[in-house]
Amino acid sequence: MDAEQKLALLADASRYDVSCACGTRGGADHRRRGRDGLWLYPVSLPRGGTSVMLKTLLSNACVNDCRYCPFRSDRDFRRCTLAPEEVARAFMAYVRQKKVFGLFLSSAVVRDPDHTMDRMTAVARILRGRYQFDGYLHLKIIPGASDAAIEEALSLANTVSLNVEAPTRSAFRALTARKDYDRDIVGPMRLISRLTGRGSRYAGVRQMTQFLVGAAGERDAEIVKATFGLYKRLGLGRVYFSAYQRGLGDPDLPGERNEPRGPDDVLMREHRLYQVDWLIRKYGFTDEEIPFEADGNLSLDADPKELWAKAHPERFPIDVNGADRQELLRVPGFGPVTVKRILALRRDGQRVRSIEQLGRLGRRLAKAEGYVKFGRAGRRTCA
Repeated sequence: MDAEQKLALLADASRYDVSCACGTRGGADHRRRGRDGLWLYPVSLPRGGTSVMLKTLLSNACVNDCRYCPFRSDRDFRRCTLAPEEVARAFMAYVRQKKVFGLFLSSAVVRDPDHTMDRMTAVARILRGRYQFDGYLHLKIIPGASDAAIEEALSLANTVSLNVEAPTRSAFRALTARKDYDRDIVGPMRLISRLTGRGSRYAGVRQMTQFLVGAAGERDAEIVKATFGLYKRLGLGRVYFSAYQRGLGDPDLPGERNEPRGPDDVLMREHRLYQVDWLIRKYGFTDEEIPFEADGNLSLDADPKELWAKAHPERFPIDVNGADRQELLRVPGFGPVTVKRILALRRDGQRVRSIEQLGRLGRRLAKAEGYVKFGRAGRRTCA
């Protein structure tokens, strides 16, 4: 294959890693396919807004045994590897055409982790040096990479990600026998956290990760607990969730044998995890406040925020004209934008008298009606 054919194949293969794509369904912030068949992904810009980036693998020729992965070493299919110069040249052609803002570069493990990392950082060095590209680069950290290889990636990238895959050691063991959870995943993530922490040399670099949902038979409660820990203890910029696609992995994988739900339910499970992620990152919830079913999974039938509100009737109704920001964010149907609008009205000395005053009364905003009241203004300031 020539470089263009390899890029088409490897860019398509990269869709199985979603750790730069938002978890919404459709819309401007979701991945989409360009006219030439390559995947384009959203990325948040430093000063707000979003743009798109090209995403590709450097290679799909892997030595690892990850049982969920369609590119694991024991499978027989067409494999190829791009040279660093080929990736850089193709990407810059897209940049010059103003089709993309940045590059997400991942790879299967070619030979060993450090060899793969060296080839990936070679792409970044060419872009930063030869082409003087100062835009967005997201580099995947290969599990098992050395400290030196990780630091080299941090010196070149705006964002790095190492996929945690599973929330516990036992779940991780169900996915691979070759990789070690503490040595190859937890240790490197802690190192990246130290190197990118406030006041450190690479403080401007973000760290992200991804959970594979459903492959190892893990429970949502385990994923949520691990997600909360990643944000609070390691300061990750973002955690992503990818519903395991049945039929791609080893037939004996727990997710192939034990997942009783259909494809739509698996995607709804992923969606509920993204809702919980939003509650943790934006609404101030802890992992212990998230409501789970008896089996340790999130309800597929109801929004977790609304379930929490129904379980705490003593907290409601909340006075829209007196409650502080954190109290208002607990109201089902109220998001950051609505709460910001309420606080702005109160700062201007206005009293909120009805839900309709806050915007068009759609299904989401209508949820709030049973959880709020409209008392006299002025009891509290907008904290």
